[in-house]
Amino acid sequence: MSTRLGPSLEETLHVRDHCLCLHVQRAARALARRFDDALRPLGINQGQFSLLMSLNRPDAPTISRVAAFLAMDRTTLTAVLKPLERRGLLTMAVDTEDRRNRRLTLTDAGRKLLRDALPIWTKTHAAVDAMLVEQKSDNLRGVLALLA
Repeated sequence: MSTRLGPSLEETLHVRDHCLCLHVQRAARALARRFDDALRPLGINQGQFSLLMSLNRPDAPTISRVAAFLAMDRTTLTAVLKPLERRGLLTMAVDTEDRRNRRLTLTDAGRKLLRDALPIWTKTHAAVDAMLVEQKSDNLRGVLALLA
């Protein structure tokens, strides 16, 4: 009697063909590469673009709110913020109402970078949307929102 050391080929193929996490991660990586390539001339990647866009609001959000919005832990977000702060694209300041919190604000340089990046993002996004039937794009966004 032999003891199997791992999953069978059939089980492996089932996971390959049905794992939602795998398929979402593969799609996310492919999309990220497409946007990273498009935004590279500006010296940012798609994650940095999304982060900076999340700061483009009238009231400076806290690190916790941005982390929750981006589905990141605070430690990871803080590490991602440091190079953007060093480039002068954002500032971190102590929250005047709760000194334990930090508020994030785009600088003029950060707003200018977003202004320059937005047409690139728009063109790249339109190309991705064109790959999908609009109904499928809307459906996909809705399903991904449910998962998030």
